[in-house]
Amino acid sequence: MQDDTSRPDSQTITDPMDPARGVALQVALGMTPGVAAGRPLPPFFHQLHFWAPQPPARLGRDGHPATGLGLIPDLGLPRRMWAGGRLEFHAPLIAGTLAEKVTTIDSVTRKEGRTGPLGFVTLRHEVRQGGQPCVTEWQDLVYREDRAPGAPSPVPPQARRDEDLCRRVHFDSTLLFRYSALTFNGHRIHYDLDYARDVEGYAGLVTHGPLLAQHLMLLAEERLGHLRRFGFRATAPLMHFEAAELCWCDDGTMWVRGPDGRQCMMAEAG
Repeated sequence: MQDDTSRPDSQTITDPMDPARGVALQVALGMTPGVAAGRPLPPFFHQLHFWAPQPPARLGRDGHPATGLGLIPDLGLPRRMWAGGRLEFHAPLIAGTLAEKVTTIDSVTRKEGRTGPLGFVTLRHEVRQGGQPCVTEWQDLVYREDRAPGAPSPVPPQARRDEDLCRRVHFDSTLLFRYSALTFNGHRIHYDLDYARDVEGYAGLVTHGPLLAQHLMLLAEERLGHLRRFGFRATAPLMHFEAAELCWCDDGTMWVRGPDGRQCMMAEAG
């Protein structure tokens, strides 16, 4: 592990919020393009911005920036997952207007789970335009050991079936690749089938948790109008060859149901 005293305390990135990225995501999701300079971005579209590219020598085996070199400490655990997050929306982010994102470490903990040691890291992102807070986001990451050969997969929870609205969505390797490119996410589980299957033990390419959350946020905005807050938690992976159901209840609770009825994500909007 790297000496923590050598790591920075925060990271600040500025971005002009190029509207073309928002248009590209809308097209990839089958939406009517509507992002334009001077207009508010849809919720969570800031994920397309604030890239922090690293040279190959500073990447881990999974294609992500190596831990221990930037904000995130090296916990000695090779597998990384975006476990969930929470967002507060203070003001609309405007496309084509310079924005600033300041990232700090909120917490780092290590625990023993049923399958071995787990590392939990929460990042806090503050996104501003013109000095005004627009979005506060807490990003929850989980780090774990490699799966032992032949070890059984965890049994996922079963999803509820009492939704007020259900919408079916489809994923494929092309959409996963395009979302990885637009968010500059190098995690190989989303585009490298051999790595996802043979190294990390998945049945296929893994649909991005933030992509599922993006679908849920767009549905929540459709039902509620402007969002003030949104929280989500991933509970089981969804493969690229699987369709899913976005489920909405009128109390603001949401979830993603896999084709076998498993719960892939829980969320709450307000």
